[in-house]
Amino acid sequence: MKLNIWQVDAFTNTVFSGNYAAVIILDSWLTDTVMQNIASENNVSETAFLVKTNDATYAIRWFSPLKEIDFCGHATLAAAFVLYRNHKALERLTFTAPAVGSLGLVKQANGFIEMAFPNRQPALVESVPAPLLEGLSIKPVAVLKNTQAYFAVLASRAEVENVAVDLAKVKLLAPLDLVVTAADSEVDFVSRYFWPANGGDEDPVTGSAHAGLAPYWADQLGKAELKALQVSKRGGQLQCRVVGDKVNVAGQAVLYMEGVINI
Repeated sequence: MKLNIWQVDAFTNTVFSGNYAAVIILDSWLTDTVMQNIASENNVSETAFLVKTNDATYAIRWFSPLKEIDFCGHATLAAAFVLYRNHKALERLTFTAPAVGSLGLVKQANGFIEMAFPNRQPALVESVPAPLLEGLSIKPVAVLKNTQAYFAVLASRAEVENVAVDLAKVKLLAPLDLVVTAADSEVDFVSRYFWPANGGDEDPVTGSAHAGLAPYWADQLGKAELKALQVSKRGGQLQCRVVGDKVNVAGQAVLYMEGVINI
């Protein structure tokens, strides 16, 4: 069996930055084992598999090199980028996934693709897990949690950039991951994302985390539209807009590779 594959750098407009994702469009689902093997072989942050269900609607599933993930933002952006690139007349898409329902995706005139994510605003944690505190070299000023991750709020961008993270400790937070974040004067907020239990050490850019980050910082900063920067080694830029029970996250993407895999 031969399958077309695209590798895309998401939340960036230049290759070798942002977060890498592979995209494979199928006629019907492969077995879970085969899809996991493909994702492990690809060894990028996520591989997105899609099956068309209607004219502009696709079911989507995301696999990290380690396991299937219930929600991935950058691979969603990468998949939309590939579909818009291959079908020039398309302006709107819908992706469906059990954990997040329907995700609307709109191609904007400025080259950005805006994705409507569910609002996953985190709540303050009263009893912070010891592995979280022991896993960070800098004590957070607040800790929050949603269904995806713990959010450790630090005092400054410099702290987010320089904090040392003990991944063995962070792995004990499973099944949740860990975000560190702070307000910033250049953009509205910055973040980093660590997920040793679910995919890897540090994720370059994590669109799904901004479904929690954006509403938190919207409340803290008193604004609904925010610019965000994930300050990983590769880095990535995101534009966020909080609209009720939705968090719209927009970004750019660029094609790195396309080819054929043999199964």
